Amino acid sequence: MSLTVKSLHIALVFLLLSITCGTFLVSAQGSYPAGEIRQWQMKWQEGPEDNGRKAPVTETEGWMDVEAQAKMPQMPAGVSSAWTKITLPSYSYVSPAVYIQAIYALHVKVYVEERLIFEGDRSFIKDNYSLLLPLDFQDNGKTIYIWTQTLQDRIGIKEKVVIGEHSMLIKDYIKNGLTDVILGGAFLFVAAVLFVCAFFLNREYFPIATSLSIVIASTGVLSITYSPFTYTFYSYLGAISVVFFDVALLSLLPALTFLFENIFGPGRYGIIRRFRKFQTAYSLFCLICLIINGLSGDRYVEFYFFVSTKIIGIIMILQFILLIGCVIVFSLKRNKDAIIFACGFGTAALTGVLELIWYYFNSGNYDLQYWKWALVVFILSLIVILGRRLAQNHSQVVKYSQELELFNNELQRSEKMEIISELAASVAHEVRNPLQVTRGFLQLLSEKSSGDEQRYLFMALSELDRAASIITDFLTFAKPEFEQVSLLNVNEEFMHIQSILLPLCHLNGGKMILEVEEDLWVKGNSSKFKQALINIIKNSIESLGEEGTIHLLAYSRGDSIHIHIKDNGVGMEPGVLSRLGEPYFSSNKTKGTGLGLMVTFRIIEAMEGEIRFMSKKGAGTESITILPRAEGPDDSNSR
Repeated sequence: MSLTVKSLHIALVFLLLSITCGTFLVSAQGSYPAGEIRQWQMKWQEGPEDNGRKAPVTETEGWMDVEAQAKMPQMPAGVSSAWTKITLPSYSYVSPAVYIQAIYALHVKVYVEERLIFEGDRSFIKDNYSLLLPLDFQDNGKTIYIWTQTLQDRIGIKEKVVIGEHSMLIKDYIKNGLTDVILGGAFLFVAAVLFVCAFFLNREYFPIATSLSIVIASTGVLSITYSPFTYTFYSYLGAISVVFFDVALLSLLPALTFLFENIFGPGRYGIIRRFRKFQTAYSLFCLICLIINGLSGDRYVEFYFFVSTKIIGIIMILQFILLIGCVIVFSLKRNKDAIIFACGFGTAALTGVLELIWYYFNSGNYDLQYWKWALVVFILSLIVILGRRLAQNHSQVVKYSQELELFNNELQRSEKMEIISELAASVAHEVRNPLQVTRGFLQLLSEKSSGDEQRYLFMALSELDRAASIITDFLTFAKPEFEQVSLLNVNEEFMHIQSILLPLCHLNGGKMILEVEEDLWVKGNSSKFKQALINIIKNSIESLGEEGTIHLLAYSRGDSIHIHIKDNGVGMEPGVLSRLGEPYFSSNKTKGTGLGLMVTFRIIEAMEGEIRFMSKKGAGTESITILPRAEGPDDSNSR
């Protein structure tokens, strides 16, 4: 109880402190809110002696007015530096500061009147500065002079200038570009995990996973090295960051095309493959230019900037247009992967193309910022596609495993059948001859005997006939080929079978319904065909109960004849159903040898057909026999 009271007391104290501190902060912020400076003046460099060593405090001519977030002034030919003059408003901040989110330059000097308060010089091509300039209270109403120098086509302040408390502005200063660094780090982590997982995939998916990891890693490096956060707080890594940015961009483009090619193919006339080869060659060319420029001390920086920025931007636009066109074609073919790819890549490509067009429209005075988030959508779509491929691969493996199990069972069955065939062929002939001799002598003895002796001889003859019947089944199984093959009219065969088995069906309390189409012809031996069907129908008759029905149905479907024999007998369990046709396995008979259905299977196989059973315990059994259809006499059955 005391612990609960103490916890509530501590929570109340923290609540009061937070309310109090929050009130102080709100009051402080509310009393001195940050202000925006939306107008300033610019002046181009007047001569080569102007190197920013002294602020032009006394100069009044040549200044031009500039509005915040308006189109930046176009640099005149031959000009590489400029001065910017900002008049500070009156303020009452305790710790004043000026925050400039984006200013384009490679070399920057900032003066308050004639006092130098900041200087930055970059030896690498990254001209986006983010500045937080602390001020003194005495700087109230003074003028800030900013000298900027560049080798590119843009210069000066891009966004509005904010003045306020240093403790408040530093939050925006730190957060500027921090999200890009976090996003890039997440990309690199995902790419590393995916790359490691790629080694556990099969060869088919290894190139896709590897190229996808390169695309994700390149995107992460681009996000980190393009962020102003990197160059603001880690300026000493600026040169290597620019190199990493270029390498990542030159790796991303061919890897993306290679990934697309692996997912959807080379395209018509191999256009995707050819474009990928061109991209790879051009990326290697740019890498060589990068190495040469680095070894020469940036002597060819302008040429390298042209081939790695201007031309590569045009190539990116062409690549996006090509891939979007291919995605549209594949999507029209209802390819699910193409539809997913279209959603992700369409978002990224459309965003990238629009930003690049806007970049060139503004003569380079625009920082690409939305492409990273569009790439997030695209990468998610690529991961979904890879996941779908892996899921489909897993489904195929499961399917192949099931088929392999079926083939294995069929192989085992075939091996059993082969053993029985060899035994039947080698034993049946040897056994049949002594049985016939024995039967002949017993028949002679029975003619001369009487009474119980004659009855015993008749029983012996009956058992010999039963043994001969089993041996005949063995011979039929061992050699199901037909000595005489002829055209069989299925309707006539069924009429003959019905006349044979109908009395037995009535004797078991059942009835038989026959529905057979006319002009159904198959090739085979009449006696063997009847034997196969009689074996099935006899099993159905023996499974019937009271008021049982056997339905015989035969019809044509395409080039096949379908024969259904369905009863409403006791049915079979799945375990029994799967063993039908095995030697010495009898489904529902205690005295059966299991050879009847085994012989039936062999006869149907010899006729190039197939037979399968469907059954449910207590609901009956249905056999479906499918045989190739034959043309009737005088082509009466031809179509």
